[in-house]
Amino acid sequence: MAMIRHSFDEDVNQVLFEGNSYVKKVILNRPQKLNCLNHHMVSEMTKKLKAYEIDPGVKVVVLKGNGKAFCAGGDVVELYICTVAGHWSYAASSYKKNLFLDYVVATYGKPVVALIHGIVMGSGAGLSMHAAFKIVTENTVFAMPETAIGHFVDVGASYFLSRLPGFLGEYLGLTGAKIRGPDMVACGLATHFVLSKDLHLVESALNEVTSSDTSKISKVIRMYEHRPDVKQDGVYSRLEIINKCFSRKTVEEILSSLESEAGNRAEKWILEAIKSMKAASPISLKISLKSIREGRTQSLDQCLARDYNICCHIMRRTVSIDYFEGTRAMLLDKENTPPKWEPARLELVSDEMVGRYFSRVDEDDWESLQLPPRSNSVSMRRPKL
Repeated sequence: MAMIRHSFDEDVNQVLFEGNSYVKKVILNRPQKLNCLNHHMVSEMTKKLKAYEIDPGVKVVVLKGNGKAFCAGGDVVELYICTVAGHWSYAASSYKKNLFLDYVVATYGKPVVALIHGIVMGSGAGLSMHAAFKIVTENTVFAMPETAIGHFVDVGASYFLSRLPGFLGEYLGLTGAKIRGPDMVACGLATHFVLSKDLHLVESALNEVTSSDTSKISKVIRMYEHRPDVKQDGVYSRLEIINKCFSRKTVEEILSSLESEAGNRAEKWILEAIKSMKAASPISLKISLKSIREGRTQSLDQCLARDYNICCHIMRRTVSIDYFEGTRAMLLDKENTPPKWEPARLELVSDEMVGRYFSRVDEDDWESLQLPPRSNSVSMRRPKL
């Protein structure tokens, strides 16, 4: 348990809370770990956000990260240690708090502005993609690389990825492909683009806000907005092929379609998509695809509840140990030998295996994730098919 305690307490200032009476700043301050979220950080942010929400003087909350990352994800090693050193329910309890934080941000009673500069992945995306304003720069890099370590696209990603144009969400979720700030604005993952050199000016201007009026906040941000340089070879130029391949019913059919396209045109991004999918956990790919497809017609709270279900099954090793194998190989041992996935091939992963992750956990004291009704509930955004 000493290892777990060390993970929590290595820096008491892992989140900084600053600002004035009108504008509060929540600053991720774990730059040496790329601001990866741990249990302590999640708990502190949730407590402060709830306090700011009921404070009538607070009008706006700004989220940002110190260093070269906004947030590179959750502290996977912490969850791994939690489960290996104790009981799977310890990690599940920590994960539940992470999902609740995402839900609080998504349903917040006041505008939340996320300044997303640098890397934003996994739980970092879960925290920021649910904000009302999502400001990115030319240095922003977004990805959901969970399948590479035997996990799945979670933290509400089945909600926001499934609402991207066409089948772009499936592409990003299954391949872990990185996209930059301009493409994030183009596809709807971000609301505004500013140059990195102007980001401090946006932050300074937001410091002067004295109202929760979103039109006024948007006007402040637009003063520094820049036309994003969407590259000709960016993600949007791939959308026709992405839709053709990632609209297929199964992971096997998606991969086969990509390989067929590679035979016709050996474009780098297609080859990279094939390579990353073949290296990923087969069961993680199938769980992720099913989750994104279900999320397309569900509310955010339903998506988060499903994430909790799936994660509990992963932590208790209901079907597979791929999460533990992937974390060991990729993040702990860091050897050049790839993880040994089990099942090892897509065709060995049955629908019944995948379905078990979406079912209730068969333990007497287990409860599904129950998110409380909130006054500012998320409206159902329609998918852009």
